[in-house]
Amino acid sequence: MKNIVIFGAPGSGKGTQSDKMIEKYGLNHISTGDVLRSEIKKGTELGKTAASYIDNGQLIPDDLMVSILAGVYDSFGDHKGVIFDGFPRTIPQAEALKKMLDERGDKVAAMIELDVPEDELMKRLLLRGQQSGRADDNEETIKKRLVVYHSQTQPLIDWYKQEGLHYHINGLGSLDRIFSDICDVIDNL
Repeated sequence: MKNIVIFGAPGSGKGTQSDKMIEKYGLNHISTGDVLRSEIKKGTELGKTAASYIDNGQLIPDDLMVSILAGVYDSFGDHKGVIFDGFPRTIPQAEALKKMLDERGDKVAAMIELDVPEDELMKRLLLRGQQSGRADDNEETIKKRLVVYHSQTQPLIDWYKQEGLHYHINGLGSLDRIFSDICDVIDNL
């Protein structure tokens, strides 16, 4: 089983590359944002609890997020692996994910970091905002998102390096070259 954490700043190509990994390797995908919106929409108990935090402008506690992710993970039944997208974002979340998977006899096989320079991220996100109309893809919000990302990034990268699971991918260049580099990592796990 190949559970993979895909990691990178907003605009680094996580969604695009996740789609390619799903297609090639038959992996499942857990995007924390999608999962939360789904739980809230379905009106589940976890969704109601999550909504109460979100509605008050608070972050969802790690234990609640892990409970939600565990439920989604378990719903896949027998599977080839899962791409975790948007989680973990902090060391305590990485530790909680490790514990949750360990309880199921599973583990993270790799943390794949898509590394893209900040000026390129800004270009990509502004273009995405123009094309998609996403309100959060404007220069002021992007700068704030990147500051938050960078303040949380280095410790998590270092944590996964210590675990021997970190793989750095240059996120600049053609989609095919980037995906080929990702495949080299996955194929050698």
